[in-house]
Amino acid sequence: MKKLFGFCFVLLAQFVFSQSSDLVRIEYTTLPKEKSSRSISRFRFLANVPIKLDDRNYLIAGAEYGIIDFANDSIHPFSSEELEKLRIIDLNIGYAHKLNEKWTFVGLVTPRLASNFVNGVQREDFKLNFSAVSIKTNMEADKPTRLILGLSYNSATGFPLPLPIISYYKKFHPNWSYMVGVPRMEFKYHLKDSHSFKAALLLDGYFVNVQNNISLPDNDLGSGLSLSVIVGAFGYQYNINKNISFYCLAGHTLSQRGLLRDDKRKQVYSLYDDGNVYFKTGFKISIF
Repeated sequence: MKKLFGFCFVLLAQFVFSQSSDLVRIEYTTLPKEKSSRSISRFRFLANVPIKLDDRNYLIAGAEYGIIDFANDSIHPFSSEELEKLRIIDLNIGYAHKLNEKWTFVGLVTPRLASNFVNGVQREDFKLNFSAVSIKTNMEADKPTRLILGLSYNSATGFPLPLPIISYYKKFHPNWSYMVGVPRMEFKYHLKDSHSFKAALLLDGYFVNVQNNISLPDNDLGSGLSLSVIVGAFGYQYNINKNISFYCLAGHTLSQRGLLRDDKRKQVYSLYDDGNVYFKTGFKISIF
């Protein structure tokens, strides 16, 4: 059951993190060493451009670039030097259609390169993600709401079926709102229009190809690396306006695992499974 949960966690993290309402995002995340033997830091830059076709139809073109620094001082039966610098490159190609005043359909295709790239670009670095969601908004009501329902498929996982996407937001008081779903849940206090504070529970993680297979005990080969966390955190957001903001989060991982996987996505070696403090800060321009 524990292995199944870990595998499903990676699936959810990979599927749902392809979903974003951001037009621009610059973000830095770090899990420092603290009492553990490793540190992880990640820089991400994302830009999406909506291209208006008419009043009901838009094309979406964009890209995301991420660099992960993974420093691990633990003693392993192999050299981990080639795992220290990882990169993820996404292209976003999408279509949005406004069905009526409340519902909008969005379809997205995301070609991805995710690897340590020690030998240039290889075929195994390339994966293809698909997602389709319907978004219902009622933001002009006395108690604004937003519902997102959809499906997402990621070829990196080897899982043959799409997974559901569900997210529900409601501002039930002028100063209070909540959101439930995946990859995050949050309860937020709005202090005027410029400042907000929140408690959050979120998933974070990624999967990358390891180009030079790592030889392990029992004749196993590590051909992929998955890093996944469940985080409890408190955050602050400064809103320049309703679409542009700076934000920061500080918390601790409730669950954290770094795993080497073989070419069938089976776990073959655990790099770590202990907790860490978690910090994230960034700037974004969002649709909502």
